Amino acid sequence: MITTQNLTKKYGGQTVLNIDRLEIPKGQSFGLVGNNGAGKTTFFSLLLDLIQPTSGHIINNEVQVNASETWKPFTSSFIDETFLIGYLTPEEYFYFIGDLRGANKADVDTLLGHFEDFFHGEILGQKKYLRDLSKGNQKKAGIVASFIGDPQVVILDEPFANLDPTTQIRLKAIIKELTSNNQVTILISSHDLIHVTEVCERIVVLNKGEIVKDIRTSTETLQELETFFAG
Repeated sequence: MITTQNLTKKYGGQTVLNIDRLEIPKGQSFGLVGNNGAGKTTFFSLLLDLIQPTSGHIINNEVQVNASETWKPFTSSFIDETFLIGYLTPEEYFYFIGDLRGANKADVDTLLGHFEDFFHGEILGQKKYLRDLSKGNQKKAGIVASFIGDPQVVILDEPFANLDPTTQIRLKAIIKELTSNNQVTILISSHDLIHVTEVCERIVVLNKGEIVKDIRTSTETLQELETFFAG
């Protein structure tokens, strides 16, 4: 589904990402971990055509992302609150995203109904703008918006950060359900090794922009990652 080939990103004389080849098949729950500056957000930014590669390319479902926009209808993401439109209410924002992705209000309302527990009564019907919500509630809104329109690829950068423990547990259940039929490819970056090993069937470790581990998740994975990062 997603193929990275000879991909590099340089700023000045510094290489921040260098991936010879990486393949992510359709339906895989894929985790990306690494310390600050490892290249996780750079990789996601390249995948979303937010920045241009220095060399190489990424193919998303047979589409080179920096050469065509035809990957956008089947790909969605939430990276941070800059993806939101702060002067809209959550409802207005969800309907706006639905309109962009070919989902009418009834479709959006049906989807939102599945996330009542996740919203915990703090998002809908509050008569607040997105900019006035807490960081955690902004993240909830952005994550759910990424599910609108039945995307085939969902990209979430640090989805567990700023969420309370109850919401983290609910989000893990949502991700597992989303990938249970092997039709949705989900890419998650996280600093939380416990969460990522619980929801991702495969984990890639980046260090200084390069892949240093590519692990099929098992009962030993968390210990392996903890040992690696402990140095």
